[in-house]
Amino acid sequence: MNVEIIFKYFRTLNEDQRAHFSGLGSLYQDWNQKINVVSRKDIDELYLRHVLHSLGIAKIQQFNEGAHILDVGTGGGFPGIPLAILFPQTKFTLVDAIGKKIKVVQEVIDGLQLDNISAHHTRVEDLGGQFDFIVSRAVAAMPTFVHWTRGKIKKDSAHERRNGILYLKGGDLTDELKDYKTAQIFELKNHFEEDFFDTKKVVYLPQKFKK
Repeated sequence: MNVEIIFKYFRTLNEDQRAHFSGLGSLYQDWNQKINVVSRKDIDELYLRHVLHSLGIAKIQQFNEGAHILDVGTGGGFPGIPLAILFPQTKFTLVDAIGKKIKVVQEVIDGLQLDNISAHHTRVEDLGGQFDFIVSRAVAAMPTFVHWTRGKIKKDSAHERRNGILYLKGGDLTDELKDYKTAQIFELKNHFEEDFFDTKKVVYLPQKFKK
């Protein structure tokens, strides 16, 4: 699977964006041989299973210029790096508690010369600041994730959709989300035709605030 699958679904990319997406494959192939951050069976499907999957969030929510997005448990840089390429005027902060993963993330950022991303080796609980949206790919069950990120979302929304969490998840989420009455589930199979997305979803959880 090559970069053409990205161009298939995102047809308005400019020359820089196309070059950045094209460069991801070789960078990850190279770094994954040194520090394994993408499973070996997945590396050949990088553009489908990691890049396009990350961009599923963009089918649900567009990010404004100047917005600040936090990617928690970014691993090898997903979904943060693909989203940062797609939204070059939006700021992205990527965090992971595992240092070797952040090393790869930083090398990819440097390799592509992306100036709208900062990467940090830290736990999200120890990170300062607040953000418009928090994104992630299934690093924990929703109750745990909400606990980790408490207090990290800005109260004032600059987008039509209220600030909150945009979480890439799969499978049956009934039990996990039973206590979150305001959660909305978006099926990625409605946006991408590949079988990989048959059970993949984006969960949007708006941030609640006490009055």
